[in-house]
Amino acid sequence: MKYFVSPFNKKANLKFPEKITVYDTTLRDGEQTPGVCLRTPEKLKIAKKLDEIGIHQIEAGFPVVSHEEERSVRAIVKEDLNAQILVLSRTKKSDIDTAIDCDVDGIITFMATSDLHLKHKIKMTRDEILNVCMNSIEHAKDHGLFVAFSAEDATRTDLDFLKQIYKKADKFGVDRVHIADTVGAISPYGMDYLVRELRSDINAEIALHCHNDFGMALSNSIAGLLAGANAVSTTVNGIGERAGNCSLEELIMSLKIIYDVDLDFDISKFYELSKLVESLTNMKIPDNKPIVGKNIFRHESGIHVDAVIEEPLTYEPFLPELVGQKRRIVLGKHSGCRAVRAKLNECGIDVTKDELCKIVEQVKSKREEGKYINDELFNSIVRSVRGPFEL
Repeated sequence: MKYFVSPFNKKANLKFPEKITVYDTTLRDGEQTPGVCLRTPEKLKIAKKLDEIGIHQIEAGFPVVSHEEERSVRAIVKEDLNAQILVLSRTKKSDIDTAIDCDVDGIITFMATSDLHLKHKIKMTRDEILNVCMNSIEHAKDHGLFVAFSAEDATRTDLDFLKQIYKKADKFGVDRVHIADTVGAISPYGMDYLVRELRSDINAEIALHCHNDFGMALSNSIAGLLAGANAVSTTVNGIGERAGNCSLEELIMSLKIIYDVDLDFDISKFYELSKLVESLTNMKIPDNKPIVGKNIFRHESGIHVDAVIEEPLTYEPFLPELVGQKRRIVLGKHSGCRAVRAKLNECGIDVTKDELCKIVEQVKSKREEGKYINDELFNSIVRSVRGPFEL
């Protein structure tokens, strides 16, 4: 058995859409993380790894931002990946023409729709943005692009106006409308309500772009899918502006293991992908980050270790190998004889029962002195108890 989750999950009788599209925006929204700047070779590495795991669509960037950004998009397109390549475009003909010149598969064009943004950011009326958005959608569709229209700050937009602009976009042939929870301010119940309201009036696919300001990007994404949305935006490691976006690895593993919805991704490469993005962005993965954090499969507590050695699923919902991780027994003040014995066996060292007890005592003592029990210190402890040995 590779994983074991609560049997009550299936009692809920939840229904997801038959087809779910995951479009990853690590290379666009992820790069908008303060301090992150990816060059073309780095973007190519991430795009290729995303394609290896089977991502459906890659939002490769925002080509009008700079010449380097445009070069990156062109380079990714030339790789002829299996994933569709999308780029972000403002509702400007020049932006869309740049995307067309890059030979991408599609665009995500966006416009702020909340009264807050209309008044303080773009200083336009509702009628004005309606005309601008539809002209852009029409221009992009005339050139054969996949077109997604994203309402920025959608979750703080007047519902009647949000329906109006999405319905009009639908009539103009848009392939997908995006609900951008720009500051992560909606709740899962709010998302459920919003998607159901929109789904009753819109034929186009509905996508969710959730930010994590309140730690609810994942739950909001799942709530939206259950309410009738068809697509979700993600980033590797959940990076992005402020608190980040919905985490790719968390979404896919939750769907697969908690909800029994398998999107056929190669999840064995998740840890490799995560470490690649960590390295190229210089954004350290938190030790307790779900799925890919280094503490997720590390065990110190003696009671836990005893059980994990007997049956890993006692304290792990799924085996680490599923996502390319490894289990590690960590020695410290909570360690018992069985954990230390496992470490000794790993090193090929035999000790008596009395020696084992002394080693355990010293491990606890050294850790409480503030010393981390790495291999060097552990070997020193063992030598002090039983004398020199050969590894």
